[in-house]
Amino acid sequence: MKPREIKPGIYWVGAIDWDRRLFDSLIPLPDGTSYNSYLIKGSEKTALIDTVDPAMHDVLIDNLSEIGVKSIDYVVANHAEQDHSGAIPQVLDKYPEAKVVCTPKCKGMLIDLLMVPEEKFITVNDGDTISLGDRTLEFIHAPWVHWPETMLTYLREDKILFPCDFFGSHLATTDLCVSDEGQVYEAAKRYYAEIMMPFRTTIQKNLEKVKGHAIDIIAPSHGPMHDKPEFILKAYHSWAFDEPKNIVVLPYISMHGSTRKMVEYSVGALAQRGVTVKQFDLAATDIGKLAMALVDAATVVIGTPTVLAGPHPNVAYAAILANALRPNLKFISIIGSYSWGGKAVEQLAAMIPNLKVEILEPVLSKGFPKEADFKALDSLATTIAEKHKEYGFA
Repeated sequence: MKPREIKPGIYWVGAIDWDRRLFDSLIPLPDGTSYNSYLIKGSEKTALIDTVDPAMHDVLIDNLSEIGVKSIDYVVANHAEQDHSGAIPQVLDKYPEAKVVCTPKCKGMLIDLLMVPEEKFITVNDGDTISLGDRTLEFIHAPWVHWPETMLTYLREDKILFPCDFFGSHLATTDLCVSDEGQVYEAAKRYYAEIMMPFRTTIQKNLEKVKGHAIDIIAPSHGPMHDKPEFILKAYHSWAFDEPKNIVVLPYISMHGSTRKMVEYSVGALAQRGVTVKQFDLAATDIGKLAMALVDAATVVIGTPTVLAGPHPNVAYAAILANALRPNLKFISIIGSYSWGGKAVEQLAAMIPNLKVEILEPVLSKGFPKEADFKALDSLATTIAEKHKEYGFA
C-alpha cells in the first residue's frame, strides 16, 4: 500500500501482509497483519519509527522514495524483534547517515540479530528526548512489553504514542485508523492473549506509566491506529486488571469417544449450574481462540485420554501453552479416560508450574464413563460453581 499522511509531515510508510497466516511458526494469523513504520519530518531532522519485516523491506524503501525522503537522521527501534527491526540494514544502506536510536539492551540485540555496526547506535535512557527541531521525541522504557529491551516513543507536540507491539493487533486492513471497533477489539484481544498476557503485571505498570501523557493517537506497529485511544486503553485495562469471570475453558481430545462423552456431560452440568463454558476440540482448534478464552476464564478443565501412560500430546501442548501464557486462572481440573492405568494427571500438573491455581479433584474413567463417573462429573461441576460464587465470579 502507498504511504499515507497522518498529519502534516507525519506519514505511515509500512507494509500490509495480507496473506501471512502464521507468525513465529506458531501463532495463527486469520486476518493477516501489517508492519507499521512511521516517518516524522521535523524542521531540522527526520526520524523513522520502526521498520518492517525483512521480507517486505522493498515496500518500505519504495514508500520512503515515494514521499521524497532524501535523508533520515534517526531510525528509532522500539523493539528488536525482526518483524519491526528486520529492515534496518536496508534502511541504513539507503540512508547511511542515519543513526539507530534504541535502549542499551536493544543495541546488543540488534548487533546480535542483524549485525548492525556498533558505531551506528545512539542509546537512550528512560525519559530521554531527541529534538527534530519543531518536534520532540520522548522515549519511554517499557521492558517486558513484550521483550526485555522494549520502549515506546512519544511525539510530544502532536501527542502521538508509537508503542510498537503494545496496543497492536494482527490485522491486515486498508483503514489507517480503527473503523470497525468490533473487528479490532477481537484482533487486539487475540494479540494481547497470545503475546502480552504472560506479562500482565508488567502491562499493569506500563498502563499507569502512559497515563501521564496526553495522547491523541496511538500508532502501534501492527494493525490500524487508534485515533480514539480510550477504546484500546480501556480494553487493555480490563484485560490486565479485571478479575476472572464465571467461565470454564474446556480444551480436550478424544480418540474413541469416552473423553468426548465426559466433556459433553460436563458442559451440560456446568451450564445447569449457571457457569459459562467454552469448549475447544484440540484436534482442530485455532490456538489464538483458546488463548483469547483464557483471558477471562476462572477455571480450566482439561479433557484427555491416556496415551502411553500419559496425556494425549495435543493436550500436553495445550497445558504447556497455558503455562507459558500465564492467564489469571484460579482453578484447574482434569477429566478423561484410561484403559489400564497411567500418570496423565501427575504429568499434566507438572507442566503448569507457572499457574498459581487450586487443582480440583480430577475425574478419570476406566473405559467408557459409567454412572459413578457421571456422578463425579456432577460433583466437580458443583464444586466449580460454588468456588466461582465464593470468589465473586458468578
